[in-house]
Amino acid sequence: MSQVVKQEFNPKNMPFRRLGPSGLRVSVFSLGGWLTLGGTVIGDPVKEIIKVAFDNGINMFDTAEGYAAGRSEIEMGRVIKELGYRRSDLVITTKLFFGTRKGPNDTGLSRKHIIEGTQESLQRLGLDYVDVLFAHRPDYTTPMEETVRAFNYVIEKGWAFYWATSEWSARDIEEAYHVAEKLNLIPPIAEQCQHHMLHRERPEKEYDAIYRKYGVGTTVFSALASGLLTGKYNDGIPENSRFANHADFFKNTLQSFNEEEGKAKIAKVRDLTKFAETELGCTVGQLALAWVAKNPNTSTVILGASRPEQVLENLKALDVIPKLTPEVLNKIEDILQNKPAPTPSFGRPALDVFGRL
Repeated sequence: MSQVVKQEFNPKNMPFRRLGPSGLRVSVFSLGGWLTLGGTVIGDPVKEIIKVAFDNGINMFDTAEGYAAGRSEIEMGRVIKELGYRRSDLVITTKLFFGTRKGPNDTGLSRKHIIEGTQESLQRLGLDYVDVLFAHRPDYTTPMEETVRAFNYVIEKGWAFYWATSEWSARDIEEAYHVAEKLNLIPPIAEQCQHHMLHRERPEKEYDAIYRKYGVGTTVFSALASGLLTGKYNDGIPENSRFANHADFFKNTLQSFNEEEGKAKIAKVRDLTKFAETELGCTVGQLALAWVAKNPNTSTVILGASRPEQVLENLKALDVIPKLTPEVLNKIEDILQNKPAPTPSFGRPALDVFGRL
């Protein structure tokens, strides 16, 4: 990494939140490389996207060893070096599990892959360390103790400052915390999960106890449901859209558009589109991003972009967040009709709302 700082970080009007229970501060909106950086977007366009994000107060940049078989890390690391950003101004996160090769020890969360995978990720990124290292999926073929010990080792070596999980169940996260407490090791601080208006059960209900017990925060991906909540699919699949460019990956989603469940989702997006435009003066995509960011358990919402203009358009969601009053949120719930049911009390009377719940 260049020691010559070519540009100072200016947070502008970007709000920052703690990442889970840690002292690390991340921008409410961050930039991720899934399906774009190093994949469908390479070269100078990557630099343009990262630069416009940094110029507008984004300090967290997320990638993974499995994104474009490691090319996402290579592109992101190259651009950060060329732009000459101060390393301490950045929060760089990457993820381990899927690997870049298919050998028996090149994937998963064994001690071997966590240590060797971390070293390879750092080499591709051209960095001495990452700020947060995510376990990209749970590994049910590796003992949890081995996984927690390995992440603890990586942190003690200075290759990462924190570790976190992605798409783990609440039970898996709970087990990691129990192992860490028992062995006096470092537990995960965040969960990178899918959370959007049409996918709510896990992030809003299953994780509820995890938020309360451990203060875990979320780094949300797919807040726009891979573009569905932008309204661009309200009348079909446009050319060069994410669903068109990754038709095999989204095969089940595309098939659902011909079934009742998929048609019902499109109908909700159409209603949300009208509500966003007429009631809030914004796009449905900006509303969807603001809605996820409004959740107090959300540490950051990861944006994906194939053009710098998309970053700027999405960041207008910052102006929408204050508009999401309780009354507005209730109107949105009337459209969605999918709020997770509360945990049953089995007939016990409610506690005083002003006391400790």
